Amino acid sequence: MSEYETIVKKVKKNPKDYSQFTKFEQKDYLPIENPGFATRAIHNGQEPEAIHGAVNVPIYLSSTFAQDGPGVLKSQYDYARGNNPTSNALSDALAAVEHGKYGKTYSSGLSAIAAVLHTLDIGDHIICCDDLYGGTTRYLKTYSIPKHQIEVDYVDTTDLEKVKKAFKKNTKILWLESPTNPTLKICDIKELSAAAHNYNKDIMVVVDNTFMSPYLQNPLLLGADLVLHSLTKYVGGHSDVVMGATVTNNEEIHKQMCLAAKSYGGSSNPFCSYLALRGLKSLEARMKIHCYNAYCLAHFLEKDPRVEKVYYSGLKSSPYHEIAKKQQRGYGGMITVQIKGDLREGQRFMEKLKVFTLAESLGGVESLAEIPAIMTHAGVSKEQREAVGITGSLIRMSVGIEDIQDIITDIDQALEYSQQQE
Repeated sequence: MSEYETIVKKVKKNPKDYSQFTKFEQKDYLPIENPGFATRAIHNGQEPEAIHGAVNVPIYLSSTFAQDGPGVLKSQYDYARGNNPTSNALSDALAAVEHGKYGKTYSSGLSAIAAVLHTLDIGDHIICCDDLYGGTTRYLKTYSIPKHQIEVDYVDTTDLEKVKKAFKKNTKILWLESPTNPTLKICDIKELSAAAHNYNKDIMVVVDNTFMSPYLQNPLLLGADLVLHSLTKYVGGHSDVVMGATVTNNEEIHKQMCLAAKSYGGSSNPFCSYLALRGLKSLEARMKIHCYNAYCLAHFLEKDPRVEKVYYSGLKSSPYHEIAKKQQRGYGGMITVQIKGDLREGQRFMEKLKVFTLAESLGGVESLAEIPAIMTHAGVSKEQREAVGITGSLIRMSVGIEDIQDIITDIDQALEYSQQQE
């Protein structure tokens, strides 16, 4: 037995924890039966370039592709609005790390959201979590409900019985976020998926997995039909790309996603796809630091008298701690805190931050903080915000990968300033 064969045998005997979930069908150039996450992220869909042997996928900056004859394609590509080789490489890699068969990338996360919602017909019904991402809420409120007559019910998806009662004969989508944005509630994806499919096997269970990333959670393995990402966030990882993605094991759903993106022009461009592909390669390494830093900061905040509440499933005091342990590989890099006071204190906290940047978005290597009530969720009605606890002193933090002591020091001095009387 060769040294290489010996190593492979040892890997098979002692696979990494996440390999227990599934055996992903690999291409011939990966001779390992159950490759780990980082191996899949770095290699799937990314064979060395055939002509020159380049180890990185080329950026195919071509809007169109030559054909062998009228309607006779050289490969699968004809026009870049529908598809291009760089984006396809990213789609293949994302499918691999999400344990799916089919991936599709888009020009933004909201473009991916729109593609999914374009599958609905007039009069269809959709169930959403009650503290849904503001961008999704705005799309539903502006387009789906008034223009397409879609029925929408916002339900606390952490309560299985409430979700069961919300199903109707015309329910077509159960839309989940876990964790939710911004209060970080966690639902049992496996239970909810089973409930939806037991009611009607054709209900599509959609999970926005942006906050977790493919490294920490794989909804398809828990029964979901489609997983959605804003690649702008953790997958891209450097706040320099705007993209979205969907992954599914259902070929018909995938075809609908591709047709929608091609029809309204929502597919991703080659350069952004290259950046996201580069980010994906280091996702595991970055997520481990995000998780560590957030874990340390959350425990610091939990004991701080200037903080009323910490939303973070990694705390044993969290009502979602056990379900997070069951369906996630870690607790993520997002923390939401309710500091003492209201909007005045929230704004003063923001004014004093030095390491954290006051900005929307999340998932980059740098730490970001925002006030959802007047930023990402400003388009959500005041009544709906208040119902789920989104107040002026609720702060959402995307904990970056800076030195943890610097992160804690920055939050400490900002909290001190926020509570001072003028």
